[in-house]
Amino acid sequence: MLLASVLVLVGAGCVTARPPSREEVLQKILPSTVQIVVEQREGRRITSGSGVAIASRRTGVGASCFVLTSGHTFSGLAGKMEIYAVFGRHRGPGQKARALLVASRNDSIDLALLRAESDQCDTVSLASAPVLGEPIWVIGFPLGRHIMLSSGIVSQVGLESASDPATSARLIVDAPVSYGVSGGGVFDARTGRLIGLVEGFSTARLTAQGPTPAWYIDVPVPGQTLVTPLADIRRFLDESEQADLLPP
Repeated sequence: MLLASVLVLVGAGCVTARPPSREEVLQKILPSTVQIVVEQREGRRITSGSGVAIASRRTGVGASCFVLTSGHTFSGLAGKMEIYAVFGRHRGPGQKARALLVASRNDSIDLALLRAESDQCDTVSLASAPVLGEPIWVIGFPLGRHIMLSSGIVSQVGLESASDPATSARLIVDAPVSYGVSGGGVFDARTGRLIGLVEGFSTARLTAQGPTPAWYIDVPVPGQTLVTPLADIRRFLDESEQADLLPP
C-alpha cells in the first residue's frame, strides 16, 4: 500500500499540460486575422492588404478594435481613400467596418495602425523571440480574395549588430506569400502566438526578349518572406504614442 501511494504521488508530479492541437491553435488565431480594403470615395477598390487585431478598447458607443497592417498599403493615397477592416473572414464574407488610419510609416518600419468600431475584435497573443527552424503559419488574403493559410519555418534570424540591443533582428520565413498578404500575421504554429507581420517578399525580375518593346514582371522568390518582428512593432507603437496597446 505504501509503495502504491508513492508511485501515485510520483506519477502526479510528472503530469504536464497537453500541447494544443492544430485545430485548437487555428481556432485561436483565425479570428484575429483582418482583411484590409482601400476604396475610392465612390466605392471602387484601389488596393487591399492583410492585418491582425492587437487590442480592443471600450468606448461610450461600443468597442474600438486596433489593427496592425503594412504601411505601404496606404502610400500615396492620403485624402483619396476610404479604409475598411473586414472581420470574421474565416467564416465567410465577414463584417465590414470603416477604419481610421491612426499612424503609418513606410521607411525603416513598414507598419500602419488602424482603428475600427467592431464587436468582433479577437486579439492576438504575443510570442517570445523566434528561433531558427521554428514552425510558423502565415495568414492573409492574397490578391484581396479569400483567406489563405501557408506554413513554413523561421529560416533566418540575424542581428546587424550583436553589440547593439536596440538593433532589430532581420526575420525571414520560408512560407510562400503573394500580393495582398503584406501585413498578415506570422504565428508560432505550436502556440498560435504572434511573432511578427509580413513586410513583403524578395522578387526576381523576368524581362522579355525579342524585337517587341521591352517589358518585365517581378515575381516572388520562393522561401524569402520578410517579416517585421515584434521589436519593430513595439518601437512603431511607442513612437506613435500607442505603446499601451501591447502588454509589456
